[in-house]
Amino acid sequence: MAAQCAELAARDAELLERRGTTIGPYSPLFYRTPRHFVHGEGVWLTDAFGRTYLDAYNNVPQVGHANPRVAAAVAEQIATHNVHTRYLHEGVVNYAEELLATFSPELDRVYFTNSGSESNDLALRIARHVSGNSGILTTDFSYHGNTLTLAAMTTGLDVSEPFGEHVRRFTIPDLDHAGGRGEPEVLAEALAQVAEAIASLQEAGHGLSAVLVDPSFSTEGLPRLPQGYLEGLAALVHDAGGLVIADEVQSGLGRLGWAWWGHQVTGLVPDLVTMGKPLGNGFPLGGVVTSQAVMDSFSSTNMYFNTFAGTPVASAAGRAVLAEVHERGLVQRAADLGERVRARLAEIEAEHPLVASAKGRGLFFGLELVDADGAPNPELAKAIVERLANEGILISRIGPHDSVLKIRPPLVITAEQLDVVVDTLSRALHEAAPLPVGAGA
Repeated sequence: MAAQCAELAARDAELLERRGTTIGPYSPLFYRTPRHFVHGEGVWLTDAFGRTYLDAYNNVPQVGHANPRVAAAVAEQIATHNVHTRYLHEGVVNYAEELLATFSPELDRVYFTNSGSESNDLALRIARHVSGNSGILTTDFSYHGNTLTLAAMTTGLDVSEPFGEHVRRFTIPDLDHAGGRGEPEVLAEALAQVAEAIASLQEAGHGLSAVLVDPSFSTEGLPRLPQGYLEGLAALVHDAGGLVIADEVQSGLGRLGWAWWGHQVTGLVPDLVTMGKPLGNGFPLGGVVTSQAVMDSFSSTNMYFNTFAGTPVASAAGRAVLAEVHERGLVQRAADLGERVRARLAEIEAEHPLVASAKGRGLFFGLELVDADGAPNPELAKAIVERLANEGILISRIGPHDSVLKIRPPLVITAEQLDVVVDTLSRALHEAAPLPVGAGA
């Protein structure tokens, strides 16, 4: 067995070297020791050594790794035929109807894309056309994709493109960082900052075309918003002639529980909704949902088509995902399991002084970690992520300081599996940062 493990380790080292000389050394890899997975099923991944991992991070397999229903739908359709959307196909129209049925009635048109990046880029283009303006609002720590347009407004990771002169950033308020201020004061200050950013765009001659936000503000660290913030943000944008774009790649498709889409849970009222990877459960599929009025305005003067977006095979994958979420009750299940997890995380928050707050809702949650002085603690967060990976559980970290643990499992995870995640997380936290004698009693 030892000889076999040594041989596999040598193969992984060789594979890593080959990766560096082809894909390049700059494409990121998770964990100090990169994992080499060869099989998946439900919430489980198996590596080349035969070790299993409970995946509590990936939202690409929204309804589970290697979901049999999705795999069968894709295989059946690709063995039949696959064409682009410039030919009629009943499966494509069926998928469009079924997807739109999960939205409010006024959001009744869809453009298909291949990814979240394409979706956000298209939505910004549509907003620019409809509004007649070029200015964009984004948060001061965000990521929405990798096109040139999106790189010029990226604030959450390093890019070489200069920040756009037509872009203004603003800070998302977090009641967990209110510094003793009351909720009304936090709300007023946050909305005043948005108004100031809009005024700056108008003074510079850009006007406002759109604000692009994730309804859960996941990259920003899952902040706890003051009541009325999203409604106020949307009102300011609409008053300035701009459109509200909800990036639902991470927060949508039942992820937050109680409703299909994050904006429906959080109270954000969007003009356009963008979607990506979870739609196809691993098959490339994205989309932009909007109203008939917006589509008529844009598409009447702009021909949009996309060879691989919304093909019969992509639509088969998308329909299978929707059917799984519907029939297995995964939206409400995410809400119920989320409440269970939040109660357990609140217990950890209460007992450990280096946990500043429990974050998130539904099946998107985490813990914000600090040091003894209350400052963000990315070192501890990284240590916890690595400890859990070594224990066979995959999570990550987010936030402006990489100090918020990020837990976002496939929606098919069970209560018992979630208990394993939280139990292991609690143990790893206490091992990495032991409580002083007598603390937590």
